[in-house]
Amino acid sequence: MTQVRYTRNLFLRGICIIYLFAFLSFYIQIPGLYGDNGILPARTQVDLKARATLLNKLKQKPTLLWFAPYLGLNVEYMLDVLSLLGAVLSFIGFVTQTFCIAPVFAGLWSLYFSLYQIGQTFIWFQWDSLLLETGFLCIFIAPFWYPRRAKRSSTPSDGVTFWTIRWLLFRLMFASGVVKLSSRCPVWWKLDALNIHFESQCIPTPLAWYAHHLPTWFLRLSTVFTYVIEIAIPLLFFFPNRKVRLIAFYSQLFLQICIIATGNYAFFNFLTICLCISLLDDQFFYKQRSQKNASHILNHLSTLISILVYGGILYGAYIYFGLKITDDFTIKSNIAFTQEEFDFVIQRAVPISIYVGAVSLVFTIADSLTNSMLTKGMYNKITTALITVSYIVPVLFIFVISLVPHYTSLVPVTNSTVIAQIKQVQDKVEHLRLVNSYGLFRRMTGTDGRPEVIIEGSNDIDGPWKDYEFLYKAGNVNNSLPFVAPHQPRLDWQMWFAALGTYHQNPFVMSLAYRLLNGQSEVLDLINTVESPFKNKPPKYIKASIYHYHYTPWSQTSSTRAWWTREKVGEYFPIFSKDHQPLIEYLTKLKILQEKPGFKIKAEPLKLILDKLRWSVCNVEASLLLWGVFTAGCTLIVAGYYDRPVAKKK
Repeated sequence: MTQVRYTRNLFLRGICIIYLFAFLSFYIQIPGLYGDNGILPARTQVDLKARATLLNKLKQKPTLLWFAPYLGLNVEYMLDVLSLLGAVLSFIGFVTQTFCIAPVFAGLWSLYFSLYQIGQTFIWFQWDSLLLETGFLCIFIAPFWYPRRAKRSSTPSDGVTFWTIRWLLFRLMFASGVVKLSSRCPVWWKLDALNIHFESQCIPTPLAWYAHHLPTWFLRLSTVFTYVIEIAIPLLFFFPNRKVRLIAFYSQLFLQICIIATGNYAFFNFLTICLCISLLDDQFFYKQRSQKNASHILNHLSTLISILVYGGILYGAYIYFGLKITDDFTIKSNIAFTQEEFDFVIQRAVPISIYVGAVSLVFTIADSLTNSMLTKGMYNKITTALITVSYIVPVLFIFVISLVPHYTSLVPVTNSTVIAQIKQVQDKVEHLRLVNSYGLFRRMTGTDGRPEVIIEGSNDIDGPWKDYEFLYKAGNVNNSLPFVAPHQPRLDWQMWFAALGTYHQNPFVMSLAYRLLNGQSEVLDLINTVESPFKNKPPKYIKASIYHYHYTPWSQTSSTRAWWTREKVGEYFPIFSKDHQPLIEYLTKLKILQEKPGFKIKAEPLKLILDKLRWSVCNVEASLLLWGVFTAGCTLIVAGYYDRPVAKKK
């Protein structure tokens, strides 16, 4: 049996790190996003004064926030409690393997799911759903407890439960590649996506500016290899040859590192790297040496198979993307197949991928059951077999319901082939985010320049108008591009999406404008108040305009320090004042503004403690706080304070 005990433990600790980043990042932004005076108050999602029973409230919206009255807190402070509790549990799981157990992961999932329930538009990102799905699987992957003298070998059920992560990784990567072409976006089909992507993405890093100015032929070739890594190589995740899977691991790792270097995508890429650990086994970390000639022969044969497999993939890329070396030693590339041909292949490839996954799962189950019967003693055989079966049942259930989003996101025309009963079951559990559909960058935006909403304030309706500066999103053309991941500034992110539509499609923008007009300190903490012209007194009027941003050309780097150039396109929303009646009525209708008082806080000592904690945190830049806590955890691990072997008594 392939040993995955160490690999599994490493994965679980990695997920604890991701949870730690997610909870801390969320906690920092609670007052401005979800506080009573925030942009989208959380109390609009849970009415603590409702007379319904607790059970009915949980059925209506399953979140632990309903327990706030039992602690004497309101919704905002209960959000603090849930976030801090999640951060503490994940930090402990990070620094000590002893707490990487199923009950802890059940708690982490429940806490993050509770936050997700009231997060509204600020938390509806694919990585939030991915974390919930991964976290739920961890409940089955993690042991219920770690014995004091834990066995070094894997248990038969480890292979089955850990397999679910590989299946999730496959669905994530394969879908991310397929949707780029199935969307029929002309930019992706012309291989020009990366010529736009580094400039148009939400929050680019400084390296994105340099990547944008790479030669066009190189960016087109990089797009080709993105397709290869995301579409072709994921099909090898279940290949029986270990070296083939290792190369697949390195290719995925390389892609994620490149994305981290050029874009701030919160904890998404770090979480994907954790999922890639499922392609490894314990032998990757503890190589076993053997002097037997047969082992050397098998090793050379494995290498030959890997060369043939990946040689075939590269040859396929050469044929289907028309790769040619030109006279000036550049590589020319063009897609050499039609959209109809691609759709024809995908309609058959998706069912085949499911069959491959099913066969891999069957072999994994058979291996686990066989090994459970190899344990010594009849009692141990029966017990181990029953435990293994108890894990196999939920794994099969998860695999079956995952077929629904896998089909619907990739080949909608084949939805009729999915058994109706499976759809019904998946619909009943869909709100729990147990399985999800994925596929980022379905269509490339910003082909004419990245649109940005620039909010302006003034004390005179005729001007002058002065810009509000955000902490991370593009605004002042001279502001440096940031490294902010794994923290996700959710307001900055959502402003990027708002620029792709209208303010009518993004009600939170109206709430943001009203809070700025009233100088709400909680919301001001989410933007750059240091450079704000209204940090001491809010403006009387506010409006927003749409600008198109472009990176400064490479040729101007010596003459300007600006990262961007911009041009005004038009109005985003008209001039508002804080007593603008239609604005007030609109926000009142959305229950963002409420006349009735909120739930009265009774636990004053606990409130005081939470206030002091927040005061100490708000003085530290968010990304520095996250990396600082991570560094503290690494220091504890290296120092050996936790997980230190207990000395035997003489």
